[in-house]
Order: sequence, then C-alpha cells, then structure tokens
Amino acid sequence: MASPVPDTTTPVTSRKRRDLTRFGVALLALLLLNFLGGLYFFRLDLTEEKRYTMAGATKQLLENLKQPVTVTVYLDGDFPPAFRRLQQSVRETLNEMQVYGGSNLHYVFVDPSAAGTEKARNDYYTALLKKGLRPTNLGANENGKRVEKIIFPWATVAAGGKEQQVLLLRGNQAAPSDVRLNQSIEGLEYELASAIRKLNPGRRKRIGVVEGHGELTNLEAGDLIGSLGQFYDVFRVNLAQSRPQDLKTLSALVVAKPTAAYTEPEKFKLDQFITQGGNALFFVDAMRVNLDSANRGGMLSFPLQLNLDDLLFKYGVRVNPDLLLDLNSGVIPLVTGALGDKPKVEPMPWQFYPLINNFSQHPITRNLDAVYTKFVSSIDTVKAAGIRKTPLLFTSRYTRVLPSPVPVNLNDARLEPDQKLYQQQFKPVGYLLEGQFRSLFANRAEPGTTRFQPESLSGARASKILVISDGDFVRNEVDAKTNRPYRLGFDRLANTEFANRELVLNSVDYLLDESGLISVRSKQVTLRPLDKLRAVEERRRWQLLNLVLPLALLGLFGAVRAWLRKRRYASFGK
Repeated sequence: MASPVPDTTTPVTSRKRRDLTRFGVALLALLLLNFLGGLYFFRLDLTEEKRYTMAGATKQLLENLKQPVTVTVYLDGDFPPAFRRLQQSVRETLNEMQVYGGSNLHYVFVDPSAAGTEKARNDYYTALLKKGLRPTNLGANENGKRVEKIIFPWATVAAGGKEQQVLLLRGNQAAPSDVRLNQSIEGLEYELASAIRKLNPGRRKRIGVVEGHGELTNLEAGDLIGSLGQFYDVFRVNLAQSRPQDLKTLSALVVAKPTAAYTEPEKFKLDQFITQGGNALFFVDAMRVNLDSANRGGMLSFPLQLNLDDLLFKYGVRVNPDLLLDLNSGVIPLVTGALGDKPKVEPMPWQFYPLINNFSQHPITRNLDAVYTKFVSSIDTVKAAGIRKTPLLFTSRYTRVLPSPVPVNLNDARLEPDQKLYQQQFKPVGYLLEGQFRSLFANRAEPGTTRFQPESLSGARASKILVISDGDFVRNEVDAKTNRPYRLGFDRLANTEFANRELVLNSVDYLLDESGLISVRSKQVTLRPLDKLRAVEERRRWQLLNLVLPLALLGLFGAVRAWLRKRRYASFGK
C-alpha cells in the first residue's frame, strides 16, 4: 500500500496568512499614528541648544496673527558653503514659523541676480537700493581660497499694506566672518518675529521725549524720534507744563542730553512717573565740554549740574564727574597742513571718543556691533534695595580715567598717546536698572507744597531704567546741504554706521515689550568649527572613506541578504 503524500500547502498558507496579518497590523498602526498626530501636535528638537525650537513669545505671536503676512527673502541663488548656511538657516526658521502661523504666514526666496540681462539685473538692484536694502560684500575662506560674493542679506515682511525691512546679516563686524554668520543665525528668530509684531495691528504705546532743559532738538534727535515713531506714538514733553495725569498715559520717558538743571518740581514729576511704574531712558553727560573752546586753545571741563544726581543715586547708580579716554576710539577732523591755498584736513584718533565693543550677554546688547560715544563718564553702582543692576556697555582694556576738572584740547589728537597711562580696563558706561523703585521724595513734602509723601505707594508697579553716561549717544549728525538727519550712529569721517540706533531700539523693546519677545535675542547656537589644518591634511582620506565605505556596506548588505534568502527557500526543493 502506498504511503500518503504529505500536505505541503498548509505551511505555505499559514505563512501567507501570518504575513498578511502583520501587514494589516502595521497598516492599522500607521493609520492610527496619523490620526493621533492630527489630533495632538508635537515636534522633537534633538539639538543640544534647541536651535529649531521657537520661543513661547514667538509661538503666541504667530498663532494670533490677524492678517496674512508675506516674507520675501533675497537670499536665493548659489552661495559658497559659509553663506549657504545662513540661507538654509533662514529657510529653516521660516519653516518653523509657518508651522505656528499656518495659512497666515507665507514666504518666498528671491535671487536678485537671476535677471536675464545685465540691465534688468542692475534695475532690480537699483529698486532694492531705493527700498533701503544695501548689498554686502561678505568674504570667507573655502578650501584655502578667499571667496567673496555680493549678496543682499535682507528680507521684507509685508502685512496690511505696510512693509518692514529686516537685515539678516548682523553681528559684530570686528568678528571673523564665520562668527558673524553664526551671530546672525542666532538672531534670525527675533529679527523676523519682531518685524511681524511691529506690523501686527494693535494699540500703540506712547513715549515722551523730555524738553525744556536744553535737550537735543527735533533735528538733532530726528532719527531717534523717527525710528521710534514707526512703532510707537512719540511726543515732546515739557515737565514744567505737564500734569501728573498726562504723564500716566505714557509708557516711557526719554531724557536726551539735557544741558540745564531740572527744577525740584520737575524732578518730582519725573520721580513719581518712575516710581509708579513708568520706564525711562537717561542719556546724560556728567561733564560740560565746549568743542569750540577746545579748538581755540583748550578748555577745562567741569561737572555739568543737572540736579539729577540724587535721583539716579536713589535708583542705584552714580554717574561720576570724570571723562574716559580709550585707545579704541573714533576720529575727529584736524588741519594737518595745506594743499596749495587750501587747508589739508585729516581724521585723527581722538581718545575722548571711545568706540564701545564690549557688552554683556543681555538681550539688549547680545551680538551687537560697536557703538560710538563722545565724552563718556564712568558709572558706579550704589545700594538700592530690590533693584537689579545690569552693566551693559564697557570700555576696552586700555582705558584712562581723568577726574574733574579735565583739560580738553583738540591739538592733543596730534600727539601719540602714552600707552602706559591707559592702565584702567572695562569701565561700565551703561546700566540697566530693574525693580520697584523707591521715591526720592518719600517722607518729604512735595516741592512747593506742604503735601507729605508716604514711604511707599500702594499698588506701585516695577519699572525699568536705562542709564548711559553720554548725551551724544542718541544725537545724529545733520547733512548741511539738505538739513536732514543722518541715521543714528552714522559717522561721516569713518563712513561707518555704528549700532547706536539698534541698541536704543532694543532697549525700548525690552522696556516696553510685555510679551518677552526681546528675550529671544538670548538664543545661542554653538559654533563647532573643524580643525582647518587637519581638514586639509586628511581631506583625501575622508573623501575616499565617504565614497567607498557606503558602497562596501551596501554590497555587504546585498550579499548577506541573498545568502539568507537562498538558505530560507532552499528547503522547499527538498
């Protein structure tokens, strides 16, 4: 009798059913994950410094957009690797912003040099220049060679018929190009979010610029007032004529280079404004300097009596009656000879004009370029309960302190400075004060009255004060031909624009921005550079490794997989 034939279909059918079951389970799991992903939004940022994570203030701003916002970035095209990193970072930042902005946020990249003809390209460049977008010639070292490219590191943010220009390449110009690019990348989120916030409709805050004590005129402070006026309502305020209830409508007061003393009633109004929650920016000189007298043979500079010393002392700082000289300085024009019948004028270093390039890591000054000062004084802190004092600006390591009275003579600029006299270093010239300030007039009668002031005011709010010991810090130069102000921080002799304007705008943002968006400027992206010498020496080895190793691994994988399949299915033929 013949033996029965074994049934080989059962194992095959069982294996097929198992494979189909696994496929069905995987498909259902994938569908379930997609369904849950649509209900619960989350993103994972695995970078050490969380470079792809938006700050809470940025998320809130983007989620509450009330109108469509379009961002046009002029960084498309073929760039060397160093510039491509900035280009890619802008794209990644906008991608993250679009996640939270949704359909209200759109962006597009444009290549300004993509025009078909040279004339069309030049016309496009001209149009960008008219909008205030200035090109940059940025250099970098690639493979041992110097690479330079003209780029427009700008973006425009448009919403509601208005447009805001955003400079994407910021940072300290004195830093190496790779460091400056990294500083720019760190600031991308704030620069873009800040522009969007300024275009987002909302209630504009009010800022008062104090007058009546020889402060800067509207022309001398034209760029300051105009820059603030783009985002805030700016008014001139005369403390002698203002009522306390008028000051309560203001969010901040700016004291810009007074030259005459404040009266006690005026100082009382200023004190009450600050101690009741108002913010203030003081740009004040400690010493009186007359350049006309200094040019005619010299002068002695004495303390400038503004009757504000006790007020600032009460708040926690003392602007000292001295002048700082710094080897890292600006220039002044001096007649050094004659060319025919005309005097020869040359710019000469002038140590009374320190260039400040040392800052704290505070959001106001982080990654800031150098700022320009004139006849600046040192600042000390004094005890003030509950007040946090943050130094923001420092002179260089080669500083000289001259106490009052100080001889000032422009002819000294012709002499070579004695470096042995510059033994001081890193003198603070700007402070940020934060907290609930106690009134200078507490337990005293209001000036001119018998009304007694209490020790403290109920319901008083915390305030913020910026103090910089240079009144000229916010003074712009004026074009003599057009009688129009230059941009704040622009130095005609050096043909350079310093960051005075940016520091003031950052300060006002910090003082008035309740959303905390300014804190985004603290974002840090760690720069991890390669060892350039080793990279050149081992370049060929790593190129071969990157080419050969993946192919070898792929071949090994294919061989192992073929062997496993052969071993698995060979049993079916037995």
